[in-house]
Amino acid sequence: MNPSREQIKQILNKAKRIAVVGLSDRPERTSYMVAKAMKEAGYEIIPVNPLIKEWEGISAVATLTDIEGHVDIVNVFRRSEHLREIAEQFVQIDADVFWAQLGVYDEEVYRDLTEKGYTVVMDRCIKVEHALTR
Repeated sequence: MNPSREQIKQILNKAKRIAVVGLSDRPERTSYMVAKAMKEAGYEIIPVNPLIKEWEGISAVATLTDIEGHVDIVNVFRRSEHLREIAEQFVQIDADVFWAQLGVYDEEVYRDLTEKGYTVVMDRCIKVEHALTR
């Protein structure tokens, strides 16, 4: 159900701003490592986590609706049961791509978002996909 590897390459080539929901300020966490790799690859990272003040010197926001300006990709590092709430915020900000990290998926959320015309990637690591499409 995910976009093809070629479509993912196009998504990643077009994107500039990635909001990372659940981004941790602890360097040993996967979200931190993945976001850092994407930042080093040239993407603007927007930390979304009400429990942190900043990540890598970038001020964090509590929710997606606190972000100013357009977001290309919402990359989710939260458990699957949180996807519905995050998807609702995603629709409110009208971001382009809803991306749930490896191990994170919800078929109903996938269906709802795709029926609304959004691009959705679930159960895939954005860092791995970026490396595979270079």
